[in-house]
Order: sequence, then C-alpha cells, then structure tokens
Amino acid sequence: MATAKKPAAKAAAKKPAAKKAAAKPAAKKAAPAKKAAPAKKAAAKPVAKKAAAKPAAKKAAPAKKAAPAKKAAAKPVAKKAAAKPKAARKPNAAFMKPMTPSATLGAVIGANPLPRTEVTKKVWDYIKKNKLQDDANKRMINADDKLKAVFGGKKQVSMFEMTKLISNHLQ
Repeated sequence: MATAKKPAAKAAAKKPAAKKAAAKPAAKKAAPAKKAAPAKKAAAKPVAKKAAAKPAAKKAAPAKKAAPAKKAAAKPVAKKAAAKPKAARKPNAAFMKPMTPSATLGAVIGANPLPRTEVTKKVWDYIKKNKLQDDANKRMINADDKLKAVFGGKKQVSMFEMTKLISNHLQ
C-alpha cells in the first residue's frame, strides 16, 4: 500500500518543479498556475495530513541517504565499528555441562565426562575414522558392532536420529 503511493508522490513532486521552471521565463503563465494549485489543495484536504507527512519524510530520507554515502567514503565510520567490538556470545550452560557416558557409549568415545557438544564431535570422529557414513546417502550412518549397541541394535540410522539415540546414553 505504501509502495503504491510513493511513485505517485514522486511524480507529483516533479510536476510542480516543471511548472516553476516554466514560470521563470514568462511571469504571466505563473499567475494561472497559482490559481490552479489552491484548487488541487482543496480537493486533497482529507488526505492532506497523510500526504503532507510523507513528502516531508521523503525529503529527509534522501538527505540521510546522501550523508551515509559521504561517511562511507570517509574512514571515521570504520573506526567507530572497530572501536566498538561485539560482545562475545556466551555458550549455553546446558550444552557445556559435563555428562557421563554409559558403558556402551564409553567404548566409542571414552569414559570421561564430556559436554554434549564434545560427545557429538567424538562420535563423528569415530564415524569418519572408520568410514561408517553411507556412500550413497551421506545422512545415513552404517553402524559397526560398537555403534550398533549405542543405536539400540539398528544397522543404519540417520544423523538426526543418531543424536537422539546418543542422548539416551548420557547421564
């Protein structure tokens, strides 16, 4: 809805400029144009409040667009960005809490308590080391004897199901 009014406002803004340019060479033509303008304003009074606010905002917007372009060419903007670094993202405490793996999962990754993220990394390292990822469909994991015990006896699981099955072995 707002985009439909923008082109009309731009066209309306350009027309008075054209009339002003034509008014400069001949002063006689300017007088009839002034009489026509109040008639248009009277017809547009119900919408005048909305229309008056939008052209003012549009006139300010190009000025704002021009100012950042000048600043972008200048180096002080880069200094502001460099002077204000983003705060480091804090890790979620639930993921970082060390979890003790079960005996069956411990045979794959070790018996030491690890955060969930590290458990997943170690399982993926084991899968890649033993080439257990299916060649045709990389999302599927072919279980060997150790992983078959972790996966509940399944020969093949998807990587998404794998994380669910691993979480059953963490306490």
